[in-house]
Amino acid sequence: MSKYADFKPTQSKSMDETRSRKVVRYVLQTALAGLLTLMIVGCRVGPNYARPMGTTPQSYRGALAPEIAPATQAGASLGDRQWAAVFQDPVLQRLVAEALQNNLDLRVAAQRVLEAQAQVGITRSQQMPTINGGGSYSALQIPSSLAGNKSDGTPANSFFSGGGFSASAAWNLDFWGMYRRQTEAARAELLASAWGQRATRVTLVQEVAEAYFRLRSLDEQLEITNNTIKARQDSLQLTQSLEKYGFGSRADTRQAEELLHSALANLPEIRRQIAVQENTISILLGHNPDGVERGLKVADQPHPEEVPTGVPSQLLERRPDIQRAEATLIAANARIGVAKAQFFPQISLTSMGGSASNQLQNIFSSKNAYWYAAGSLSEPIFDGGRIRSNYHYSQAQQQEMLLEYRKTILTALKEVSNSLVAYKETRERRAEQTALVVSATDAVRLARLRYSGGNTSYLEVLTNDTNLYDAQLQLALSQEQEAVSLVQLYAALGGGWQ
Repeated sequence: MSKYADFKPTQSKSMDETRSRKVVRYVLQTALAGLLTLMIVGCRVGPNYARPMGTTPQSYRGALAPEIAPATQAGASLGDRQWAAVFQDPVLQRLVAEALQNNLDLRVAAQRVLEAQAQVGITRSQQMPTINGGGSYSALQIPSSLAGNKSDGTPANSFFSGGGFSASAAWNLDFWGMYRRQTEAARAELLASAWGQRATRVTLVQEVAEAYFRLRSLDEQLEITNNTIKARQDSLQLTQSLEKYGFGSRADTRQAEELLHSALANLPEIRRQIAVQENTISILLGHNPDGVERGLKVADQPHPEEVPTGVPSQLLERRPDIQRAEATLIAANARIGVAKAQFFPQISLTSMGGSASNQLQNIFSSKNAYWYAAGSLSEPIFDGGRIRSNYHYSQAQQQEMLLEYRKTILTALKEVSNSLVAYKETRERRAEQTALVVSATDAVRLARLRYSGGNTSYLEVLTNDTNLYDAQLQLALSQEQEAVSLVQLYAALGGGWQ
């Protein structure tokens, strides 16, 4: 018997069919893997963001005061120092810490960051398929009289029930990167919110420090006014005594009264301004209007021996307003890709499947299963120019944000330059005003001695006393302006307020 006698053609056919099914399965798996890869790493239309090329000056305009030492370390900046190392008043530090804890504007900014985080999740979900599942069960009981009888005469079934489960899925394929660009824009907006929170923090601390220094300056003005009132009361008593014993005139007494009442008239306004500043600080601290703790006098506030400024290009990384403007520009740039992707076909996949039966034990049986799958492609043909106009709109927005970004940089450079000039000039003014107070104090002393000895009229005392009072008030204002200008310079350089 031939060794091929047991060969059966049906076996060969079965093997070929099995091999064919494997090939088909392999092709389908390869195609599905390629499709998934294409959907994941597919192209993203629209421009990729690159930081705009710009020119920043090599140094800031505005020289420091001659007595301020230059930077000892190349590239160093006052903005690199911590807040507590620059402003060392312990009371001010406590007020700043309390403001950072309780200020409502800062808490609102923090909530905006959380909103932006949630928005990123919402936007990113569009890249993923949506899958829904569910189940159903229904029952119906009809009157037996309506159900009738079966052919064998027995009553027909009057109760009907059925149920099953189902699942559906849908996926809009992101071939052109529209959803990825939307996610990119949402993440940039989250970053902008975070930098906005940082900008709010910087502004808050700056406002607390400036209000505190104004308050301490008003306290100094109040003390100067009270001391002046006491001195003028003594001067009035002197003129009254001289008039009583015939060594003075009524005119001298009236002039002394004039000096006294002019100083007394300043008290209510100074006290009003003190209350305003206390209320301002209380609100910044998240409190009801109330009194505020005091620390060092403005004249005793320490100033850094070195005021390094660093290089202007450092502002691009340090200033939160510049970083926020750049994040907004990144979001606008991403939206160009979103708008451009709408020119291309949109592809979506949908599917549905499940099982249904009127018997619970058979619900998972293959004969009760059903499924449905479909794919669709949609290409815009005519929309009245909506897509093209939206694309041009996104391009115009990106150019607007680019100009805003450049404007923010220029504004930052201006603020640093203005602060440098202000700090230099206020220091010089404070030094000259201090010398003026010393001279005016001695002039008043000499004038009163001359008047007591009968060598001059009271007009000389009046003039010198008025000059001294004005000089003392101006000195207090100069000290305040010097302290405030240091705060503004620190903030302009992007100081870290942690």
